[in-house]
Amino acid sequence: MKNKVEILRKEKGLSQEEFAKAIRVSRQTVSSIETGKYNPSLELAFIISNFFGKRIEKIFIYEGSDKYEKE
Repeated sequence: MKNKVEILRKEKGLSQEEFAKAIRVSRQTVSSIETGKYNPSLELAFIISNFFGKRIEKIFIYEGSDKYEKE
């Protein structure tokens, strides 16, 4: 799954450490999310979307099969 977390974080002028503190996770977690090595839990995805004031699907982009998007 791709995401726009790094872009949105940088637009707010936040370091990974500052953002991590704001959403109560480690800097390593933020780094792993930004690089796509870790997909956040649904709860954390909601926390991130609320922090940026955007819908989850505007931040996290599912790259699965078209089959699921049409159903």
